[in-house]
Amino acid sequence: MTTQPAVHSTPASPREMARAFTPALTELVEDPLYSQVWADPALSPRDRSIATVAAVVALYRAEELPAQLRRAVDNGVTQAELAAIITHIAFYAGFPAAISASAIAARTLLD
Repeated sequence: MTTQPAVHSTPASPREMARAFTPALTELVEDPLYSQVWADPALSPRDRSIATVAAVVALYRAEELPAQLRRAVDNGVTQAELAAIITHIAFYAGFPAAISASAIAARTLLD
């Protein structure tokens, strides 16, 4: 008799993965980050996405980058603008971080 491995669904984002293990952390992300910081009218969602993608690339947060790239596109940032952001950040965060971000962006946005 063969045993089938357990099938686990893959959460859509790092936040969903964190929710399963650290629900209190996820609550902090949802409130105040998304309910207050992202809702602050001082910056548009598009501008916040640009800043967030730049920070995530610079800090090499590979797990978080796909979700932020998708959010940026949803907030009106074009793929050409994301490519320019990644190229720009290479001079401040290093070329390895930018090359890795480019590969992640290609897998996330071009598939």
